[in-house]
Amino acid sequence: MTSTTVRFFNTAGPIKPDLHYHVPLLSRLDVDDLLLLIRQEKYFVLHAPRQTGKTSALFALRDQLNASGAFRCVYANIEVAQTSREDVARAMRAILAELQLAAIETLDESLTALCSDVLEEVGPDNVLRVVLARWSAADPKPLVLLLDEIDALVGDSLLSVLRQLRAGFPQRPRRFPQSVILCGVRDVRDYRIQSSAQKAIIAGGSAFNIRAASLRLGDFSRPEVESLLAQHTEETGQAFADEARDAIWELTQGQPWLVNALAYEACFKNKVGRDRSQSISSAAIQDAREQLVLRRETHLDQLTDKLREERVRRVVEPLLSGAVDVAAIADDDLQYVRDLGLVGLGQSVAIANPIYREVIPRALTWTTQEMVIHDDPAWYIAADGSLEVDKLLAAFQEFFREHSEHWVERFQYKEAGPQLLLQAFLQRIVNSGGRIEREYGLGRGRVDLLVMWPVGGDARRTQKVVIECKVLHRGLERTLREGLVQTRAYMDRCATAEGHLVLFDRREDVSWGDKVYRREESAGGVPVVVWGM
Repeated sequence: MTSTTVRFFNTAGPIKPDLHYHVPLLSRLDVDDLLLLIRQEKYFVLHAPRQTGKTSALFALRDQLNASGAFRCVYANIEVAQTSREDVARAMRAILAELQLAAIETLDESLTALCSDVLEEVGPDNVLRVVLARWSAADPKPLVLLLDEIDALVGDSLLSVLRQLRAGFPQRPRRFPQSVILCGVRDVRDYRIQSSAQKAIIAGGSAFNIRAASLRLGDFSRPEVESLLAQHTEETGQAFADEARDAIWELTQGQPWLVNALAYEACFKNKVGRDRSQSISSAAIQDAREQLVLRRETHLDQLTDKLREERVRRVVEPLLSGAVDVAAIADDDLQYVRDLGLVGLGQSVAIANPIYREVIPRALTWTTQEMVIHDDPAWYIAADGSLEVDKLLAAFQEFFREHSEHWVERFQYKEAGPQLLLQAFLQRIVNSGGRIEREYGLGRGRVDLLVMWPVGGDARRTQKVVIECKVLHRGLERTLREGLVQTRAYMDRCATAEGHLVLFDRREDVSWGDKVYRREESAGGVPVVVWGM
């Protein structure tokens, strides 16, 4: 690296070590296991959520295998065939063209003679198999094929690729690739492939039953996050305050794109952060988080676009509403949402990290925030610059009584509609200077909101207000008792004496006059205001 080279945190495309801070590209995988599978002539899957480093790892593996001299290894991104949809012939032409480019660029081998007229001779459902057989036989050195974005293919095109690989499998390694790695967001066993030709849904596991293993690329560990940030400090002299490093970890839980995006925003996009004599503060990281969310960066936009899918809704909606029934979520749906990276891999079912927890409700209520709630935020700010939460919740209570039936019905996530509507109302007001931290998850029976408000615009004087949301169940008094205990516990954890409990009564046979009230209660000697809706 020359002295003029300036590296940075990467948020787009594969890692280039001379340009980007990075953790060792294969360190998050068990390379010994990978090499063993390849030597044993296995076909297997590598999967992980988008923008976690899969492609960078595949490039590093390709280069290591080729450098060893024992294999010919080629990487090909076959997403180019996605637009072919179920036109199998068109998809095969796109895939073969991609393989030809990869062979020339990586191995300096031409496949022109091997591919010439094959499609016309054998048809689309055999052409990939024939070309790979000829290519493998053309050199005694075994061929290893890395196929990225496999799950971008659709219907019969995907089915044809999987079945041609399966058909050629017995001829490896002399007349077919010794090893094939299929890489995508999901494990192939979770594919549900709609075949128009067969008028049926085909399981990926049956179409590709030669899969020997499924490897998942995980998020960064805390030491890996620290290592990434330390590279910036070493090369520029700019330090991250301890609180800033803690904030990056807490907000991202190691999700690679989020880690890089927060650090890039704070160190390179923020003009103050470009001053390398100034350390990066926790406030700078919180500001970076807000900028990423408000800009709806591509990564976050792609993630929230998945919320429209029915199988995603079936998992995320109970989380947003704080539903108690864990058994109601189908295992296949949960695995799919985990593969997307929306839900973490732990035993508890919860959104993967605090940034996603914030993005999801915002994405689901964007129109409501922008078009429905017109109150001037200044109306809720007291003379001393504090937020008048009592006034704010009273206004929401009136809004909810008048408009909830209309707006909750418009939400795709109707079961979580009341909680989403409250968050939209709060977000519109708090956007003028504060922020909301959210905690929700399956089995919790509640949604916890923490409003953080800089009094008079001074971040050093932060007003913290707990707002606990519950849906009334098993009677008012029991729900109230539970809610007060939960609110008090959350207030204690957040170190604040200002708490509110919002109880949503969704019973249709109860009048609004009975549902709507304001009560002052005590939880462990601490005052809590209860709002009936």
